[in-house]
Amino acid sequence: MKRTVLIIDDEPKIIETVTLLLSSQGYDVISAADGRQGLESATAQQPRLILLDVMMPKLDGFSVLAHLKRESATRAIPVVMLSAKGESDALLLSQQLRADDYLIKPIIIDDLLRAVRQYVC
Repeated sequence: MKRTVLIIDDEPKIIETVTLLLSSQGYDVISAADGRQGLESATAQQPRLILLDVMMPKLDGFSVLAHLKRESATRAIPVVMLSAKGESDALLLSQQLRADDYLIKPIIIDDLLRAVRQYVC
């Protein structure tokens, strides 16, 4: 079974770093630079996990998450939010929208790997 992870983030350095890390661990990584592109990739590629940035242009991560969980084609895909926002209201909103996990940037490598392993068997 494919171990595909989709990362949706508008920061090229984050995409590059996470891609290198996860690829070295045997995961297939696809990426999207904004929320609209991410929704298209999630629907078309059906990844095993989505790593989703909160603050992005065009469509923020909370809007993307709400859309993913509303659609039958993407509802069951686990979503881990990635954000520089550590405030409790952002965490609460991600829980209300049914995110599976929430990691605060800068991301600790061990925490990211733990989250990915938890959702991608």
